[in-house]
Amino acid sequence: MSQSTQHKPVALITGASTGIGAVYADRLAKRGYDLILVARNAKRMENVAQPLREAGTQVEIIAADLTEHNDLLRVEDFIRRHPEITLLVNNAGSTTPGGFGSTDVESIDHLIRLNVTSVARLSRVALDGLLKHKDGAIINISSVMAFAPELNKAVYTASKSFVLTFSQTLQSELEQQGLYVQAVLPAATRTEIWDHAGQNIDDLQG
Repeated sequence: MSQSTQHKPVALITGASTGIGAVYADRLAKRGYDLILVARNAKRMENVAQPLREAGTQVEIIAADLTEHNDLLRVEDFIRRHPEITLLVNNAGSTTPGGFGSTDVESIDHLIRLNVTSVARLSRVALDGLLKHKDGAIINISSVMAFAPELNKAVYTASKSFVLTFSQTLQSELEQQGLYVQAVLPAATRTEIWDHAGQNIDDLQG
């Protein structure tokens, strides 16, 4: 990002093209952050970015699939080269349709790479820069599913349990160094993850 960002906090948000990630982009822009948006779909990110730019926020987009090793390395390299980042929002995540017995191993691997591996790796890569700010923060999007093993989403539920425990442990380990780590546990939220789950969110109402 340009030198102007030295005077404003900078947030990097994954999964920023729709849903919760897009909401974080809007809210953080209103709080005075410049933004780096990461997601697979550049066009959708531009749709998120354009009104924010018009309102005076500097927004950079990175089109990347965090389940692809080379894309993940590219985002990690970007973070290393931009120590001005003060907030990391690990929002990117997915699920699979059906229960464990009907999920193929490739889908399991894909989910773990996105929901677990990318969260841990990006947090570690961002850590050194965040600690230098003395008020850096990491926000990890978990889920209330971390407490709901009875809903038969074994890998997804376990991945969100990881995000929660990972966040709690990081907070305990690093709070004395000035880093704040938060786990957010949304309940059913109207996002595209329900399309991947093969379930209608409206079926959960009532």
